[in-house]
Amino acid sequence: MRVVVGVSGGIAAYKAALAIRELVQAGHDVHVVPTASALRFIGRPTLEALSRNPVSDEVFDDVAAVRHVALGQSADLIMVLPATANTIAKLATGLADDLLGTTVLASRAPLVIAPAMHTEMWEHPATQANVRTLAGRGVTVVGPVAGELTGGDRGLGRMAEPADVVAAALEVARAAAAEPRPLAGRSVVISAGGTREPIDPVRFLGNRSSGAMGVALAAAAHAAGADVVLIGANLDVAPPAGVEVVAVETTAQLRDAMLARADADVVVMAAAVADYRVDGVADEKRSKESWGDAPTIVLSLNPDILAELARAPRDGLVVGFGAETEPDDEALLRRGREKLARKGADLLVVNRVGHDAGFGDVETRIRVLDASGVVADASGSKASVARAIIETIAERLPAPSAADTAQEPQ
Repeated sequence: MRVVVGVSGGIAAYKAALAIRELVQAGHDVHVVPTASALRFIGRPTLEALSRNPVSDEVFDDVAAVRHVALGQSADLIMVLPATANTIAKLATGLADDLLGTTVLASRAPLVIAPAMHTEMWEHPATQANVRTLAGRGVTVVGPVAGELTGGDRGLGRMAEPADVVAAALEVARAAAAEPRPLAGRSVVISAGGTREPIDPVRFLGNRSSGAMGVALAAAAHAAGADVVLIGANLDVAPPAGVEVVAVETTAQLRDAMLARADADVVVMAAAVADYRVDGVADEKRSKESWGDAPTIVLSLNPDILAELARAPRDGLVVGFGAETEPDDEALLRRGREKLARKGADLLVVNRVGHDAGFGDVETRIRVLDASGVVADASGSKASVARAIIETIAERLPAPSAADTAQEPQ
């Protein structure tokens, strides 16, 4: 797909780099059109290196190729991120005094914008009127979200996360191109994050999982047409729009939430689950004086949620994750095969983790196993890897019945 990414002049321009990288890694042909102001926030070499295409911001560049029109005509999708108040106003009134403006006007491709500005600017009646005008023309507006803004302010106006903008934009493009949505009409339940087991009201046993992989899976499943429920255990990343979120903290709470929804077409256990819980959780914070120099914590084994889901009567697919620190590939896959057999899941996603691998916003590599061996191998951003996993899951599901197909939204 040919994607034009417009970048306007706001501090959030650096986030465009993350979106461009994700689009390129997913195999799209990306052409970046920055405004002159955007280039004061992020450099042309960065945009060219990430997009792997020359970057122009002048209407009079490459006049012989009529670039100011050709870019828009050839686009399958146009994204503008961040979309400042000024850029939104220009788009709403149809101004074409720069290359981004002419590109948008010359295109019939879907347009997706991700606003970013201070709360007062976002809530101003002029900005709201301009946004309504664009939405009325079929423009998709992703965000903004509440959070930290420039200068230490907080409020509504922060640009949505790049992965969320990309997921929403690709979904719009697929719908416009009438691309198949392989999980349309399916129900998918995904766990994400890391469970925490309290020691006292202040301390807990936990792990380093941010929930990024599970959130990316939820976004990919939603983009593939599924009705998604995300069971989030202490997430450090924002869940995608359009997905139902159930917040949990402990392994017991996660177990109850997953088993209550075990009749879904697909159940994915991506959360990092604490294997043990603390016996005798204190009602008050334990002090050093009361605890002593060599405190002892007694642990009890937590339930094995993945194994329970696999054993439960079901018609759907159960997918587990196996995060290992094993450095050797053959040994890593052997552990994955052993875990798959032990748990009884239909698929197991194996990935390597460590102090500098696997957790958070980092590139990762996964292998998907079934009883026969490796059935998928993918690497890259969490979003691109998630799409590969969802594609593999979709291939394993039986074709929907005629009654299910008839009930799908048109």
